[in-house]
Amino acid sequence: MSLQYRLIATDLDGTLLRDDDTVSQRTRDALAAATAAGAAHIIVTGRAVPWTRHILDDLGYEGLAVCGQGAQVYHAGEHRLLTSLTLDRQLARLALSKIEAEVGPLALAASRDGLDGEVLVGPGYRVQEGPLPVVAYEDPAELWSAPLNKVYIQHPELDDDALTSVARATVGSLVNVVMAGAGIVEMLPLGLNKATGLSLAARRLGLRAADTIAFGDMPNDIPMFGWAAHGVAMANAHEELKAVAHEITASNEHDGIAVVLERLLG
Repeated sequence: MSLQYRLIATDLDGTLLRDDDTVSQRTRDALAAATAAGAAHIIVTGRAVPWTRHILDDLGYEGLAVCGQGAQVYHAGEHRLLTSLTLDRQLARLALSKIEAEVGPLALAASRDGLDGEVLVGPGYRVQEGPLPVVAYEDPAELWSAPLNKVYIQHPELDDDALTSVARATVGSLVNVVMAGAGIVEMLPLGLNKATGLSLAARRLGLRAADTIAFGDMPNDIPMFGWAAHGVAMANAHEELKAVAHEITASNEHDGIAVVLERLLG
């Protein structure tokens, strides 16, 4: 049994994970069959390592994972950060002031760098429901007191697409702005995206873009689809990602990854 693609890159939320944060047995079996056929599987997620490790451990996943929108390459088997890129905090503060000059005050959160980096959440920031740990702060200085991978922004009235659009137009020359999910608009180091992180991880395995099939569901997956030979959007994906996908599969709730891998494996 052989597989056309030697590298399978999967986003986590809305893609590999079902809405209850679990991976179905059918999808686990399809990925196991693909790796048995010689393919490598790399998880590529917007989540930083501390929010990803428990899922990888549960999967028994021991390969490389690209975390933090490409900022971190993590070796799951060795529980070790191989690379980590941080956001210039002075630049981030400048970018925030420019966005706020356009749209008014923002609610903020931030992901601290490192294997145990905390996610800090400021006043008014709406946290997604779920088991992921956060640390609340009141003093704005606390946000900038240690190295960060990313800053999250929310606006009391603008929706995610509108906020992303305004932020990109205002500070797109200073930082990278991505929409990674409902209520999740992020500021990242300029030039950083999932494709840059995935290309680093792939190179460590001796694999290339031409070897890669990628699965995703959000606009932050667009660069990864642009890099990979074949991009597959989930049925539940954002319309911007569907527009650039090579194909659309079933939703994350209906084993969309497994549907494609089973077909490729024959």
